[in-house]
Amino acid sequence: MKGALRLLYPPQCLGCGQPVGGAGDAGAGLCAECWRETRFITGTACGRCGAPLPDDGSGAPQETLICDDCLSIARPWRHGRAAMVYAGTGRQLVLALKHGDRPDLAPALAGWLSRAAAPLIRPGMIIAPVPLHPLRLLKRKYNQAALVSAHLARARGLEHVPDLLLRRRQTEGQDHRSVSDRFANVAGAIAANPRRAARAEGRAVLLIDDVTTSGATLAASAEALLAAGSGPVSVAVLARAVKDD
Repeated sequence: MKGALRLLYPPQCLGCGQPVGGAGDAGAGLCAECWRETRFITGTACGRCGAPLPDDGSGAPQETLICDDCLSIARPWRHGRAAMVYAGTGRQLVLALKHGDRPDLAPALAGWLSRAAAPLIRPGMIIAPVPLHPLRLLKRKYNQAALVSAHLARARGLEHVPDLLLRRRQTEGQDHRSVSDRFANVAGAIAANPRRAARAEGRAVLLIDDVTTSGATLAASAEALLAAGSGPVSVAVLARAVKDD
């Protein structure tokens, strides 16, 4: 039955919508061209934020490798991973999920993130998304991070608490802000949900977001969880913005 449906409705590339033949895309749902334009982070990477790093041949454990940003900016979370670089098709897909009314992308993107986050997964861990302010949620209709985190939690058999965190005030967009301005913009804006905080007490939490640049929003979220008594916090994002090579 599935074979017949595939003949009638062949799979389409997540990026460009062209038919995907299955060869060369490694089952990722991308055509060969979009696959080439997607920079998956599969090699050496920062153990804090997931940014790709050059392989120095030392063979050091990835969790001990730290990028320049994470050396200069305090990170309240323990470890981090990212599925891809925020560029090319990766950027296109994140923006389509976030602003393009494409919630149908969430299952495939969550699958990519699940593989990237595998080293962070622990039994009994809680999965939670970075929250949206209610007014922004009303305008956007869904929290893209929550869509991804729900699929990831289901795939990993872990508890998903989509409202573990709350946005106490609406913040302006982070684009085109300096690093210090990004942190100031979200300071005090995120808190643990008092109706859910007890579920995270003493338990490891994996925070999920769509994209990170400075890490300011993830930091505010992690600090809120730790202040509420959670166990260690790790982070996993679909895409990590990096400086041009």
